[in-house]
Parts: sequence; structure tokens; C-alpha cells
Amino acid sequence: MKISKKDALLWFDYFSQLPKNKEISVKHMEIIYSTFAQIEAAIDNRNDRLMEEIKGLKTLENRTFFVGNEDKFPKGCRSCLLGTGLSAIRKTNKCNLECKFCYNYGEFEYIPPVGEGMWEIGGTKYYEKDIDLLLSIHKKPTGISYVYLEPFMEIEKYYPVIKKFSAANIHQHLYTNGILATEETLKELGEAGLDEIRFNLGASNCSDKVIKNMGIAKKYIKGVGIETPMTPEFFETFFEKKEDILETKLDFINCAELHLNENNIFNYYGENMYISRHGYISPIWSRELTLMFMKIADEENWDLAVHDCSNYTKFARDLNLSSKEGKWFGASDYACEFSQIPYEVFIPILNDDNFKFLCEEELPDDYKPVMFNY
Repeated sequence: MKISKKDALLWFDYFSQLPKNKEISVKHMEIIYSTFAQIEAAIDNRNDRLMEEIKGLKTLENRTFFVGNEDKFPKGCRSCLLGTGLSAIRKTNKCNLECKFCYNYGEFEYIPPVGEGMWEIGGTKYYEKDIDLLLSIHKKPTGISYVYLEPFMEIEKYYPVIKKFSAANIHQHLYTNGILATEETLKELGEAGLDEIRFNLGASNCSDKVIKNMGIAKKYIKGVGIETPMTPEFFETFFEKKEDILETKLDFINCAELHLNENNIFNYYGENMYISRHGYISPIWSRELTLMFMKIADEENWDLAVHDCSNYTKFARDLNLSSKEGKWFGASDYACEFSQIPYEVFIPILNDDNFKFLCEEELPDDYKPVMFNY
């Protein structure tokens, strides 16, 4: 059924006021899913029209989209989308910034440490000395990534581990906001064998210091790029400093579609939201801005790769990983990150007179919003 926006708004206003433990009936789920489908179809239509305007748009085996120099498309992303996935290595449970788009927003004081002298790999705790054992038993991944808050809080602990994986010829990349990086530490990372470093430039609002550190990193590390959730703030500030950023000779820009969880979603309360395949919830402007960004990069012929790391890409990533792990046909870990659907966050888009559904139908009589009993 193709519910009308008016009926969807009435129903979602009702759902948003239900007690948290109120059971949702099958008919109610049909209404909810119909609303999600209507919103997503309209979003897809808008994004398809934006993509049609990008003359140089390319795909990576239909798993993601990008523009620019294919040779500079990040190998870490190739590992994620085509290889044996991307094994996350966790160490640092602290950060020097608090970004409103961070998935750990508001909970930094409650994040447990990995453990003194330990590393978390594949959900298991290892000492550095255990890595040789791990490599001798498990099949080597095509790539690994150092994630979990800000590694430069204790970057000196990373060098020997990076050396071990470098000796095993495994591609490695590391995420940082770049504020705490120095020429000395970036040089040490390069000498240890780090293949790729990704600066979350939006975390510092395109800080001049971080831009400078990106240029320094390029002296010592082969792959240097930006990976930032695409927000209006990042979009605006990037273009204010575009020339300085491009002069660093970076290799790629990963424009991540911002998806939200229970920690950060209310930092964006009031924005128009959609849910992708009943999974990630995102503001609709995030991917729209990415596609506008890519169009400019393509028209200006930037000598780098600009990657549309969208919810579609993350869906493809999880399918690739499940296939490499030998899971059953169709299996994927892509799912909604909320224990209960936050119905209230969809009310703004249903209230927006400028946002139209593509096609609307009258609801069957037994689905119409008449008298609600809370």
C-alpha cells in the first residue's frame, strides 16, 4: 500500500506517543513499513536525479560510487567492499574532541578500556605477543583498520603492532581527527608500515593545523585522505578552504553518509530523516550534499578519488563480508541500530510541505486513522 503523507503523519504522531513497551500490531507494522517505503522512494528519486548530473560517475563493481582518479581509490575501501572485509583493531577508549556526529557521543566516560597491554581484534583480546599466533592460525585478512576513538592519544603503542601486520603484508589504515598528530609521529607511523591514514577533517571543522598535518602525512605515508560524515558544516567549511586542502596532494575523500544511533540522534532532532532498508537512519541532506560535492569534484577534475560512502555502500559491504565468511545466501549484519524505532524523528519530514511522496493511495478502511486508543 502507498500511504499518503497526511495519513502517515497522523499515524506516526500516534506511534510516537505510545508507551515504550506498547506492542505494535501487524497492521501497524504494515503502516510503518509503508511510510518508510514512501519516504525512501522519494529520497532515492531525488538522489537518482542528482547522480544523473555527475558526468564522470563510476562504480566499484556496482558496490559503491565515486568520481576521479581510480588509481587513488583507497585500498582500505577495496578491502572492505571486494576483499575479505575490514578487520577492526581497537585500542584507545578516549578522544580529545566531542563531535555531535560521533556514535559514542555523550558516553566517553563510560567506555571501558580494552585492557593494559591488550588489543581487541575480532572481538577477542590479544597481547601484542599473541599476534604471531593469530597470524599463524587464521587466514590473513586483505585489510585491517585501527578504529575506536582517537589513536593519537597513545600513538606510541601502535608502532610495534603496525610493524607486525606490515611484515605479514596486510594493508593497514588508521582513522584520526589529526589534531594531536606531529611530524615525528606521522613519520614513525610511515616507518612502521602504515599504508593509509584517514583524517576526519569535519571533526576539527577543517582546522588549519589538521590540513597542515595532512600535507606532512603525505611525505611519509603512501595513502592519505579524508573520511568525514557529510554534514552542512563540513560542506561549507571545506569549500572555504578547498585550495589549501587540495594543495596537500591527498589521494581520496570518503564522504560518509551520516547515520545515527541512540547516542547522537537527538543532536539532529528536527532534521528530515529517512531509514534505509529498515536499517540505518540518516538525515536526508547527508547523501544529497555528497552527490553535490562529487559533481563539483568531477567538473573541476580534482586529481583524487571522491567516494560516496553511502548507506547503500555499507549494505554492500556487509553482504560482501557475509559472503566471504561463508554465511548463508542473503545473510548480512546490516540492521537498524535502535532497540525501538524512534517514530518521533520522522515527524519533521512528514510535516514538510516541500517533501512530496511520489504516489499516494487511499488507505483501506481498516487501516485509516480514526479513533486512537493509547
